[in-house]
Amino acid sequence: MNRALLSGICIWMLALTGLSYAQNWPAFRGEKAAGVADGKSTPVSWDVEKSTNIAWKVEIPGLAHASPIVWGGKVFVITAVSSDPKSVFRSGYYGDVDSAADLSKHTFKVYCLDKKTGKIEWEKVSYEGIPKTKRHIKSSFASSTPVTDGKYVVAFFGSEGLYCYDLKGKLKWKQDLGVLDSGWFFDPDYQWGTASSPIIYKDLVIIQCDIQKGSFIAAYSLKDGKQVWKTERAEIPSWGSPTIVESKQRVELVTNATKAARGYDPLTGKELWKLTGNPEVTSTTPIAAHDLIFICNSYRPNQPIYAIKQGAANGDISLKQGETTNEFVAWSIQRGGSYQPTPLAYGDHLYVCNNDGILRVYNAKSGERVYQQRISTKAGSYSASPVAADGKVYFSSEDGEVFVVKAGAIFELLSSNPVGEVMMATPAISDGMIFIRGQKHLIAVADITGQNQKASK
Repeated sequence: MNRALLSGICIWMLALTGLSYAQNWPAFRGEKAAGVADGKSTPVSWDVEKSTNIAWKVEIPGLAHASPIVWGGKVFVITAVSSDPKSVFRSGYYGDVDSAADLSKHTFKVYCLDKKTGKIEWEKVSYEGIPKTKRHIKSSFASSTPVTDGKYVVAFFGSEGLYCYDLKGKLKWKQDLGVLDSGWFFDPDYQWGTASSPIIYKDLVIIQCDIQKGSFIAAYSLKDGKQVWKTERAEIPSWGSPTIVESKQRVELVTNATKAARGYDPLTGKELWKLTGNPEVTSTTPIAAHDLIFICNSYRPNQPIYAIKQGAANGDISLKQGETTNEFVAWSIQRGGSYQPTPLAYGDHLYVCNNDGILRVYNAKSGERVYQQRISTKAGSYSASPVAADGKVYFSSEDGEVFVVKAGAIFELLSSNPVGEVMMATPAISDGMIFIRGQKHLIAVADITGQNQKASK
């Protein structure tokens, strides 16, 4: 081993010893779904097959699209393991509405791994049995990212329940939320499964459940799992996660769905405002930056982006026909939103990547489009949401490559990095490490060689 590589490994290991000051990534897309982890240098290039800048790689059984989360020295992931060796999953850029036929016995599990080494510290079976609904052929029974506050870890498996563990793996409580039938609203026989991720606000676990009949959003006590409030929603199935938005005026719980984007009081569940004008299918998560709330969608008949003023909206704030702005909506467009990847607000820009790999970048404050560029010359599909750190934006394709783009007003592709397996989940970033959930493995990427800092300049 050469001196430069040895020195790089020593520095990297030394940095990880200060876990009391660790950079946490506690939920889907980190803090408040922002997807940003600045403050530490992150890798530009790596190669899983050649083990270049790979800290560790651990096999995780089953099929799951849930993202990893990180707290202190621990990484958490969930999975659903089918007992059917012929179970079908199909990635790619297509529009099939079919459900997978796999209703065999499944094992729903939560894993805790050591952040530094990848060693599995514990694994727990949350539920075992035949799934209560079907899933889409491109989906999984473990698509909801878990959430933690550093004391508890909460995993949501849809119809199979909500589970809370302490960080040592002891089950604290569980909640059966009933059969959550989420699928194609034109024909309920096509069941697609749930994907909305739980969030934690103060001492509450909040979950958005938009289903065929009886949609609701509810909060449960983080301590004992008892229901604190529940608000019925006049909604059809959706797949985005709720987001907490804190402004000088108030705290808002924001949801995205087909009939309306809505804001709630997170402590009571009281609806504060709603904005209509979304397309038929919604699966992105609201994000907040620059005193604005961004709602982004793309499906027939429109592909809208709405920039709502934080803390100002009350009642029905929908735009009238022909309007692009009003008292509560700072700006909007009807063409240019994304279908599955949640947008990213980083610096002055809003990054919107669609499933076909076309990236549109906007001025976040004004809505002016800065540029449009296909991320890769290769045809591919993108379901994971972009994340950012250290002046770089990371885009994960389903085909097994992570593309690193320099943040800013001009498109500059810094690298393309093979992972070697299908990627559906959004990566997590913590302390300069990138945690990638592939179809078969959880992979930790780190700047072991010490060369990436130079490459990013």
